[in-house]
Amino acid sequence: MNLPNKLSTLRILLVPVIIALLFIGNFVGDLLALIVFVAAAITDKYDGHYARKYDMITALGKILDPLADKLLIYGVLIAFVQIGKITAWPVIIIIARGLAVTGLRVVAADQGSVIAASMWGKVKTTIQIITVIALIIDPHIINLPVQITIGLVWIAVLITVISGYKYFAGAEVDYS
Repeated sequence: MNLPNKLSTLRILLVPVIIALLFIGNFVGDLLALIVFVAAAITDKYDGHYARKYDMITALGKILDPLADKLLIYGVLIAFVQIGKITAWPVIIIIARGLAVTGLRVVAADQGSVIAASMWGKVKTTIQIITVIALIIDPHIINLPVQITIGLVWIAVLITVISGYKYFAGAEVDYS
């Protein structure tokens, strides 16, 4: 297994660690969850960078990287629902978009085309990471005004929906 795939695997393995730390529900748990989440998010940048730079792109990596991304964000968001930090609706919308775009990519791949990550997809991921960080730090590390955290959640949902629309609008696939 090459380095990029090891980084993606590490990101997957860190998800339950982050969730367990969030369930502690105090300053130390949230601080550790923040550190581990940021480290996991950083691996997302470097696995793709190394894979492209050193020509280490593999079939396994094409599956592991997006799977690790989704497990990281979805797992933490679901944990936030469980501990009462956010309601389920934004999480359902974010997960539904992710599944829809994954389905679109499968259909496109079956038809011999690839739907690469777009600028909107990268913005979506960045906003989701920022939102998760804000939710982790509030209230045990920094007590943020509720308008900031709720606003970030719904901005993440809006950008997520827009990016999903852009993928579907730009896809050259036969839906029949």
